[in-house]
Amino acid sequence: MTSEILTVGLIGGGRMGQEYARFYQELPETELVAIAEIHPERRKVVGARFGVEALFAEATDLFAAVVPDIVSIVLPGKYIRAAVLAAVAAGVRGISVDKPIGAVLADVDEMVAACAAAGIVFAGGNMQRAMTEVQQAARRLRAGEFGPIIGACVHRYGGEISGGGCQHVAVLRLLTGAEITEVVAAGAPEEALRSNCDEGLNISGQFRLSNGLVCPVFAAETPYSGVDVWTADALVRWDWGPPQIFRGVDASGARRAIDAGYEPAEYPEFSYLGTTIQSFVQVARRGVDCEGELFVSARDQLLSLEVAVAAKHSALWGSLPVALPLTDRSLCLYPRAYRWLGGDQSGVPQTLEEAAGTNT
Repeated sequence: MTSEILTVGLIGGGRMGQEYARFYQELPETELVAIAEIHPERRKVVGARFGVEALFAEATDLFAAVVPDIVSIVLPGKYIRAAVLAAVAAGVRGISVDKPIGAVLADVDEMVAACAAAGIVFAGGNMQRAMTEVQQAARRLRAGEFGPIIGACVHRYGGEISGGGCQHVAVLRLLTGAEITEVVAAGAPEEALRSNCDEGLNISGQFRLSNGLVCPVFAAETPYSGVDVWTADALVRWDWGPPQIFRGVDASGARRAIDAGYEPAEYPEFSYLGTTIQSFVQVARRGVDCEGELFVSARDQLLSLEVAVAAKHSALWGSLPVALPLTDRSLCLYPRAYRWLGGDQSGVPQTLEEAAGTNT
């Protein structure tokens, strides 16, 4: 690992942006040098909190003054595309974006293509597939420690299939080492299905995977809420935390939980946000040829969006099987207002005390 320190620009100084800033200041390999934040009072207190003097209202203003090595864009979904394209035009080495990456498939395609054409590492944001334990479980599955994968299922793919549901798809793809090639879905309630937003939409059906498996998707209440992947004698269960591992059965015939023996994260306070950023920084140093090593890539976020769009439209079209990749890139699915517009515009603004880190 080189000792090079990467300069960082942060676009978006809201609640999650402040968590990014905290970690970048904790990480010895990075220096946070500039922040863009539209809210003037928040911009001032966040700058003071993190000791950053280069403060700007917009991404374009920031890039006109300074071109950092890497930039993290932590904005509501509506504003991500413009900030990504501004970062590409500025010539940064790496860009990361928080989730969800967008709403219209064509808009996300444009961002991905622009970064690829410019040779810029394009990373995804704060997702549980980057969690140290999830990554370790996936490596063990790929190495064949538990035998061949013979099944998988998704629990409670609903509520917001583009926002929070992007986690299910990203973890499923990682643990199975497979892509989703077809979606068949039913959706409820009807008013949520007919909306252009994912809020309140619950999906059941199945995903067909590139490894030949058919993965049931449950919207109804089950004891679990994540992703199960199993072999002949083992089960790996991600349920919004470090995956549980079961191997064999006990005297009653029930699965037996084993000590997973995970190695701890370097920065446990920051959980998967920390490992997401660490992966981004390491790959940005080495260049776009190493983009496949990202724990979370922009492509991961695009594929999560694409599956959500396919699920909604399969349900709208009477549970019609929908093949991936989708050919109609004008299709879209908007996340709930807080994710799309941010707290200031959706009725949950952040106080200045919280932004300053003094709200206890």
